[in-house]
Amino acid sequence: MRINRRFRGGEIPTSSMADIAFLLLIFFLVTTTIDIDKGLGLVLPPEGETIEINKKNILNCLINSSGMVLLGGEPVNPKDVSRIVKDRLRENNKLIVSVKTHEKTRYKDYIAIIDQLKMADATRISIAETD
Repeated sequence: MRINRRFRGGEIPTSSMADIAFLLLIFFLVTTTIDIDKGLGLVLPPEGETIEINKKNILNCLINSSGMVLLGGEPVNPKDVSRIVKDRLRENNKLIVSVKTHEKTRYKDYIAIIDQLKMADATRISIAETD
């Protein structure tokens, strides 16, 4: 005697799929870390504090709207700022670099100059207000 067996396909229980998806969502939200942009690593003095500084200890760095740099009143290639500031710091270890920008200076030009100053090991950087 021959018995025909028909195979019935099993069903996947979907009643708990929403619960599983919700638990996975919560798990990934809790365990994921979000990187926070740290910005520039500069220590700013407290507000209102003013100190008189001898003019020979100040090196003015002016950045115009097209990214050109005046360092001590002389036009300088932005890539040469690090070398020039290093030389000036060897001559005067109390040197403070005052960075001032035009209001339309691009942010990447400003950051490039700050990076050049950090490569020159300039620890005293003053950020002057734009007019």
